[in-house]
Order: sequence, then C-alpha cells, then structure tokens
Amino acid sequence: MMAQESEPVDTLQTKIKHGLRLGVDIAKPFRSFIDSDYKGFQILGDFRYNKNMYLAAELGNETKNFYEKNLNAITSGSYIKLGVNFNTHKNWLGLNNSIYTGLRYGFATFKQELLAYQVYVVDQTFPANTVISNTEFTGLTAHWLEIQLGLKTEIAKNIFIDLHFELKRKIIEDTPDNFGNIYIPGFNQVNDFSEFGVGYGYSISYLIPIFEN
Repeated sequence: MMAQESEPVDTLQTKIKHGLRLGVDIAKPFRSFIDSDYKGFQILGDFRYNKNMYLAAELGNETKNFYEKNLNAITSGSYIKLGVNFNTHKNWLGLNNSIYTGLRYGFATFKQELLAYQVYVVDQTFPANTVISNTEFTGLTAHWLEIQLGLKTEIAKNIFIDLHFELKRKIIEDTPDNFGNIYIPGFNQVNDFSEFGVGYGYSISYLIPIFEN
C-alpha cells in the first residue's frame, strides 16, 4: 500500500502587521515657513482593522490671515477628521505599501475676526470708505465629507511617508451675521459659488506594531 503524499507547505506566506501608526503632516509646517499669512499643523494616525481596511483620523489647527484691498480678516480654529482608508494595492512579498482611497467626516470649530473692510459704492468719483471693524465671531462650526486618494510607502522599517489629495463637500456651516466665512480650518478656502473644496497632505509616520496574524 502506497503512503499518502503530504500536501506541500506554503513557505511564502507572511504575517500581516497590525498596529497603531502615528505621524505628522510636514506640508503644513513647510507652508507656514514660506507663507507669513498661514500657520498650521496636523497630527494623524491609523489602525489596521483587517487586510485592506484602516481606521484613520487627523487632528489639526490652522490660522489664516487675509489682507486684501477690500477686506482684512483672520480665521483660526481646530478640526478633526474621522474615517477609513481602503488599500487597493497588492504588495509583493515582504512589502507593506498601499495605494488607498479614504473617506472622512470632518468637523471644525473656529472664529472669524473682521478687522476692516471697504464699503462698495457705485459712484467711483470718491475713494471707497474703509471701515475699521475689529469684530470677532466666535463659536463657529462646520461639517463636511471628504474623499482622499493617496500613496503610502514604507521607506525604512515601520517608517512611512504618505502623499494624498483631498476632495471635500461642505454639509453645513455657521455663518457670521453680515459676513460670510472665507476660510474653514481643515476644509480650506470657501466661497459663495461652490460647496466643494480641495486639499493635499504630505506626512511621515511610525508604525507601533501590536500583533501579527
């Protein structure tokens, strides 16, 4: 009687790392350095839920100054974004990179400071009247949805760089009386003609391994 042949063992299987990945957006400090009218920072993190899905979050603070011919104003506040990333990239053996699509819910709390503005007049014979306001609108909030498309690469053991682009759709916002929002932290610049916004991020992060399976 012939002995049964044993099934070959797949020696190419690798364990998947699960852990908390924490990082910082380095694009915002760079923008703060080159743009005197902007200050911002953002920390971020994600946790691998299964093979291709990550729970993700971003937390940040921004200040944006507007010194235009007809308007001087300052926006400042904080924001948080919560959601998931879905990896669509199949890695080679031993690699831990990702090409992902992300979904986020964003919430911001902020204030608007109206420093000065010009009153529009039809008759341009005389120069426009500049009104010094120094009015502060506090306790404002905004909500939006966001889609992210990005690439995350492991450049050294457990160290990753990430580049992504953002498309945002505003849901609701608090608007000061007689003065519309011109910037929302986390959402970026807004206008009266569209509910959409765009953004980008470039970050570096470190993976704290917790377990493998």
